[in-house]
Amino acid sequence: MKTIHRNISKSLLLFVLLFTVMSAHAQDSYFTVSGIVKDRLTRKPLEYVTITLVGYNIGTVSNADGEFTLKIPNTVKAVSVECSHLGYTSFRIPVKGENISGAEALLTPIAGTLSEVVIRGWDAYYLVLEAVNKIPKNYCASPAQLTGFYRETVQKRRNFINITEAVIDMYKTAYSENSDRDRVQILKGRKLLSQRAADTLSVKLLGGPNLSIFVDIVKNPDILLDKQTLSDFSFKMEDLTEINGRTQYVVTFQPRIAKPYPLYFGTFYIDKESLAFTRAEFRLDMTDRNKASDMILRKKPIGLRFRPEEVSYVINYQERGGVSYLSYIRNEIQFRCDWRRRLFSTNYSIVSEMVVTDVNTQNVTVIPRRDAFSSNQILGDRVMDFYDEDFWGAYNIIEPTESLESAVARLKKQQRN
Repeated sequence: MKTIHRNISKSLLLFVLLFTVMSAHAQDSYFTVSGIVKDRLTRKPLEYVTITLVGYNIGTVSNADGEFTLKIPNTVKAVSVECSHLGYTSFRIPVKGENISGAEALLTPIAGTLSEVVIRGWDAYYLVLEAVNKIPKNYCASPAQLTGFYRETVQKRRNFINITEAVIDMYKTAYSENSDRDRVQILKGRKLLSQRAADTLSVKLLGGPNLSIFVDIVKNPDILLDKQTLSDFSFKMEDLTEINGRTQYVVTFQPRIAKPYPLYFGTFYIDKESLAFTRAEFRLDMTDRNKASDMILRKKPIGLRFRPEEVSYVINYQERGGVSYLSYIRNEIQFRCDWRRRLFSTNYSIVSEMVVTDVNTQNVTVIPRRDAFSSNQILGDRVMDFYDEDFWGAYNIIEPTESLESAVARLKKQQRN
């Protein structure tokens, strides 16, 4: 675990971001499928639903309002788009090579349909250990090139003060190897930043597009899945659930010993048939705030008091053709800041999301080191426009939420004034 923390601590600086805007790859013409995903019973929108083109490595996720748009190249023979989510049966939308707008995907909850199954014969610890042993079999055994969409938002109280987006390329070696040679390249990016001096906070925290490398827990077992440190946690079996139409073991875990650095509480979702890790949800132990600060805080001004409130992660893997790939990462950091001699502190929240929109395992090329997003690189955005429909072209992105749209309009107005 110390290794991964050292690697992370070298990189991933938030707030002031510079994107090297490169010429986008040539894109085929495409058609779009857009709509909203809802709970069939309550009719409430479902956020972070996985949207994939059946039979192809093309996908995205729904936004906080349940909305999605999937761009599909005309060159593929698409049959249907599948919407899948934890605890729901999947829903498919037929496609015929034409634009579809306003599609409504109604997902049926499965809660209660699997809870009567009694799990016997598996000790939770040994189940996790066996899933770790099967990583080389269950995950990509050759290098892969992943295209992803990255979004980062910073809120001061309830107001957005920083919104950043990028399309990224990821080079990943086989899952039997470590991540030393994995790299991220920024293909296209843009950012809006509040122009108010009072909104400026010069702190540097963990984050950024390299999350797709360092927080891939299956590829980087030092975070949670190191065989030598599994005994640092206690594990417990919970009721079965279903993801993507497949039954999942659910294992919760929590620290059982104290370390010089904070450990995690969380939940693993393990495919019942293949024993592949399908999903992980975990949060940093905040019992010792000083330890938590040491892990995530890289730099702050003298006199500023920093207090972390929550650091949480969600990681999804998706099975495609019998092999699982990284598909989604979400990181949220909530903290308070105040200056000495001031009465009140201010709440901040940073949310980083990365969704894999395309996977290529044929003729994979290594991202040159000179083009990679390096650990000592400070990001900063040079692009002033934002939600222009044509900006992203045929790249798949996460649709902006209604509140994000409002924030963009407000920040644009500030820039004009």
